Amino acid sequence: MIRKYNDNEIPTLVNIWEQSSRIAHPFLTEEFTLMVKQAMKETYLPNSNTWVYVEANNILGFISMIENEIGGLFVSPEHHAKGIGTALVNHMKQFHENLEVEVFDQNKIGKPFYEKYGFKVYKEYIMESTNQKVLRMKTK
Repeated sequence: MIRKYNDNEIPTLVNIWEQSSRIAHPFLTEEFTLMVKQAMKETYLPNSNTWVYVEANNILGFISMIENEIGGLFVSPEHHAKGIGTALVNHMKQFHENLEVEVFDQNKIGKPFYEKYGFKVYKEYIMESTNQKVLRMKTK
């Protein structure tokens, strides 16, 4: 089931983000990761349109949207490659004809997922705070 998240679920979502992010972004510094973790709690989740994927009363993944942009899509590592990310993106396609996302070029999980889904790169830049190449991708 996919539903909107509740504020009291933020710790669960941050935990999923942290587990998944450490696997997808091993190239990021601990300092940067801790900074983003705090921002997830205080800024990103409270200010985005977030939906959760729930199975047997457990949140297995979530997607956070800012208008038509996927601000974050994270699935618990033990549930990767089971269609949860695809289900969440498909759910958002009901509300937005075109979707956009930014993903680190070195992200060996997210980048192939978005490419498989049909996202195409239309812009690249170096994120100053990480010195990493970021790809801006969109559908259609």
